[in-house]
Amino acid sequence: MASSMRSLSSDHSRYVESFRRFLDTSTEYQCMQEFMDKKLPGILARIGDTKSEIKILSIGGGAGEIDLQILSKVQTKYPGIHINNEVVEPNAEQIAKYKELVAKTSNLENIKFAWHKETSSEYQNRMMEKNELQKWDFIHMIQVLYYVKDIPATLKFFHSLLATNAMILIVVVSGASGWAKLWKKYGFRLPSDDLCLYVTSSDLTQMLDNLGIKYKCYDLPSTMDISDCFIDGNENGDLLLDFLTETCNFNTTAPPALKAEILKDLQEPEFSVKKEGKVFFNNNLSFIVVEA
Repeated sequence: MASSMRSLSSDHSRYVESFRRFLDTSTEYQCMQEFMDKKLPGILARIGDTKSEIKILSIGGGAGEIDLQILSKVQTKYPGIHINNEVVEPNAEQIAKYKELVAKTSNLENIKFAWHKETSSEYQNRMMEKNELQKWDFIHMIQVLYYVKDIPATLKFFHSLLATNAMILIVVVSGASGWAKLWKKYGFRLPSDDLCLYVTSSDLTQMLDNLGIKYKCYDLPSTMDISDCFIDGNENGDLLLDFLTETCNFNTTAPPALKAEILKDLQEPEFSVKKEGKVFFNNNLSFIVVEA
């Protein structure tokens, strides 16, 4: 690996911009929206039974867009019931955006919000030290388990926090996605980053099986338009390549042979589909619902 290659996470502003380009060119949010609309109401059908308050824990809540959609579904299912929503999020900037979103959103009167600026591991350690583990009716971890060091221990801990009829919703890339194939084939040739693990739904379901924890897994299709990646000097394409490889300035720092190999593979059927002159990367997501 060329020494000039470095992890995308080493440049926060470039990471944020490449992530924004990913959201703009992918159907990530539409895929999540489809799950929220079609599957989530049924999943929430039992969590609030006979309860005067519903306790929800958001791990890695980000700027709150998905969280508020989830809360809206809970409100629809259990009108008038008080909701206690606690958020674990390590990024202060994201927490600030979340609070702004709450301030300008109506119909949240029956929801109490609390934010904790910490990682899931820090939350876990704090709870263990207090030795008073609060039970939750719904815990969600959306696209966050890539940033956890000991995933089986994390799954076991949060599963222990589930109240009667409670659920955990985990969202990660599918084991059948282009991401899974890309990471498996090229992960060891790209800059390693202690902050991020290459984990897919296949890995997680295996871990849950080993732990003897019950779950259901739903795969939903999602794509990412990576056509610009094949246009030399295209800024959008360069940023998307950075996101795909988790490498800062991949286009200018990667060894020519590696770059050529990845660009060729990204157009192959196992990674992407070609349609009307465009290349769509397989961004399929898995929604894993863990039962108490």
